[in-house]
Amino acid sequence: MIDLSTNYMGFKLENPIIAASSGMTDSVDKIKNLEVNGVGAVVLKSLFEEQIMMEIDKTTAQNLYNTYGDAEEYIEYYTRKHNIDNYLHLIEKSKAEVDIPVIASLNSFSVGRWVDFAEKIESAGADGIELNLFLLPGDQKFSGQEIENIYLDIIRSVRKNTTLPIAVKLSSYFTGLADSLIKMSKEQVSAMVLFNRFYSPDVDLENEQIVSSRIFSLPEENSNCIRWIGILSDKVDCDLAASTGIVDGYDALKNLLVGAKAVQVASTLYKNTAKQIGIMKHQMEVWMNEKGYKSLDEIIGKLSYKKIEKPMIYERAQFMKYFQK
Repeated sequence: MIDLSTNYMGFKLENPIIAASSGMTDSVDKIKNLEVNGVGAVVLKSLFEEQIMMEIDKTTAQNLYNTYGDAEEYIEYYTRKHNIDNYLHLIEKSKAEVDIPVIASLNSFSVGRWVDFAEKIESAGADGIELNLFLLPGDQKFSGQEIENIYLDIIRSVRKNTTLPIAVKLSSYFTGLADSLIKMSKEQVSAMVLFNRFYSPDVDLENEQIVSSRIFSLPEENSNCIRWIGILSDKVDCDLAASTGIVDGYDALKNLLVGAKAVQVASTLYKNTAKQIGIMKHQMEVWMNEKGYKSLDEIIGKLSYKKIEKPMIYERAQFMKYFQK
């Protein structure tokens, strides 16, 4: 019998498939359905820093609106639909209804009084917290080091306010990605999730407007996760999870082989329903059985940077292979 269990964030998951923070994890019924279909854990729909600040201080919230301009109507709508009390109730009810780990998600970009909210999340019964952090490095007034320090300050501030295991979901927008992530892994975090995915702009040529590009991720986007998890998995002091472009069980296996302890999925659940989880697990079991593996412990990190014969393939070998004349 194939053992798909894995250790992630201090949890023993029955399998490495985690439902990522999305509309698929914003209600108890949806979370129960994910559990029935075999998911290893869920990350709840994110609560935004703006929402917490609105609850704390109406004046501060208005200042955020002035900063964000066009985001005001969205934030007002989102806050009405997903207020803080509802979020805490979602945690409490989910924990009462399911046996899998329930991880709260906080989407944030600064250090402030909102970090105190981590205590309420812990009191509500969440098993862990995932910090979804992103600062677009588009302002030349801030150096790469200054931006990195903000990330570290947020992590440290939340750490002071909770004993829960913390995962940090990050982008690849760092001046020195490897150095930054290795530093963060030493900040008493249990895991890092590579990488978060954002609203992507596109241009409508007919109407000459900025519009949203495609919503769902594509399998080819996963190569960036594979590259950096492969490079970093032997160097960081925490678990790594892969996110973005993971469609099926074979994609999951690829990320585990380079060093991920778990994978997060959302787009494939929207496209294929929660039944995709069972399909992914079956695909993993069939492949492992064919290869003679009995457990994930035998394959996790087998193809990491440190363990393969020619690790430079992670950095530039393919470029040379396909474009050298």
